[in-house]
Amino acid sequence: MEDQYEQSDRRPHGRRDYNSDRAPRPPRKQVKPQKQREKTKFTFKLFNRWDPVEVSDMSLRDYINTEARIVPRSAGIHRGRFHKSKMHIVERLALKMMVSGHTGKKHKLTSGKFGGGYTTVIKEVEDALAIIEKKEGKNPLEVLVKAIENSALREEVISYQLGSIMAREAVITAPQRRVDKTLRYFAQAAYRSAFNKRKGLAQALADEIIAASKGSSDSFAMKEKDRVEREATGSR
Repeated sequence: MEDQYEQSDRRPHGRRDYNSDRAPRPPRKQVKPQKQREKTKFTFKLFNRWDPVEVSDMSLRDYINTEARIVPRSAGIHRGRFHKSKMHIVERLALKMMVSGHTGKKHKLTSGKFGGGYTTVIKEVEDALAIIEKKEGKNPLEVLVKAIENSALREEVISYQLGSIMAREAVITAPQRRVDKTLRYFAQAAYRSAFNKRKGLAQALADEIIAASKGSSDSFAMKEKDRVEREATGSR
């Protein structure tokens, strides 16, 4: 059997040695590594004008979205719990402006042209941010975030039936509700200041945000925060 395998060009199990008669392969050429192309970095700004900012209040950091977007409009793509926190903060303010005449369960003032007109409302909000930038000389998104942090209420009062009387109790306000109520106060204050008056809506909204960012008592949102927290303190 050994002599048979030596004379034959076949291996055991019928495998042929194809490399026995071939010449050695020439060495491979060394291929120079190609230069990696530099990735183009795209930088987006709000309305193509203002950079995103950071939220300093840790309790509201996860509920105020200031990521870079040219047009702050999600068109209802967010779903699920806390979906509003994924929306841009300027878009949430614009949506509050669309029902700016709503107080409690009724419309005290007509919202007029803003009913369903998101394009009209977002233009007014952009003009208000431009006025803030001109007056304060800084990023208006930073002023807006500071205004929300200052005027976001921390506790409020709830009422419940206790026997034959209505009991009141102080409770801590949820972070997302703090942002929602603050934006609602901004919208209501701006619309009331400009309703049937010479002052434009953008100017009124800018004045309200600037006053709230400074913690001034001229801000309607600051007044409401102090009033609600005073009631909560008396209901403990």
